[in-house]
Amino acid sequence: MTTVTHSFDHPLITVFDALADPLTYPEWLLGAKEIRSIDPTWPSPGSSFRHRVGLIGPLTLADSSTVEHVKAPTLLVLEVRARPVGRARVTFRLRASGPATTEVAFSEETIGYARALAPVAGPLAIPRNKRSLDNLEQFLDRDGVRR
Repeated sequence: MTTVTHSFDHPLITVFDALADPLTYPEWLLGAKEIRSIDPTWPSPGSSFRHRVGLIGPLTLADSSTVEHVKAPTLLVLEVRARPVGRARVTFRLRASGPATTEVAFSEETIGYARALAPVAGPLAIPRNKRSLDNLEQFLDRDGVRR
């Protein structure tokens, strides 16, 4: 499992709302290309959104992410699929570290048959996930996102 952390100059609820809104993912999550649909009960456990993830250039895969557990505004756990590449459990743990500051720990664990690739995939995920959290901060800093 890999974990990266990032401190945001935004309130806890603002950061959680962005993480819990699949429509924001193509704006900040590396590899997220398109959100195809979202279950009406999102983000309740068992609900999913369908997406396209980018591999190389225009090559994309259609798959889904499903909520395993949510405890707003401090925890969101997703099972992320990108078949045939594999599956992962992604956990976002949030905590307020000040009145308008939030720390996010973004963990990713390869699950299923792809777990055998974890020793290689894990270290490769670290820079991608760090960059994704940097992108999320830029997204939150844009006009229109309240602090």
